[in-house]
Amino acid sequence: MGENTIAVSDDQFKTLVLDSKEPVLVDFWAEWCGPCKMIAPALEELGGEFKGRMTVAKVDIDNNLRTPNEYGVRSIPTLVLFKDGKPVAQQTGAMPKSQLKAWVESKLG
Repeated sequence: MGENTIAVSDDQFKTLVLDSKEPVLVDFWAEWCGPCKMIAPALEELGGEFKGRMTVAKVDIDNNLRTPNEYGVRSIPTLVLFKDGKPVAQQTGAMPKSQLKAWVESKLG
């Protein structure tokens, strides 16, 4: 992961995402996923731009099977924004950074 994103495993998900005091944008991804690699730099940048307002976390679906299954992730990349331990918004597929940022801002309020 980069300096502005954190890797989260199934075992860490409750502590790092559900119990987080600030919103967490979770990127469900895999190493073999082209669109996931396309949006990774944008997510890294957004992690820096929203530092203190939101955390960007990445869950590798190949190494962590439980969490994606719990949240009904069927295709990747899937982004889920969690606030107060609950999923409040979901977006599937790659998009340009400007659209990602606008989506996040509209959901953060």
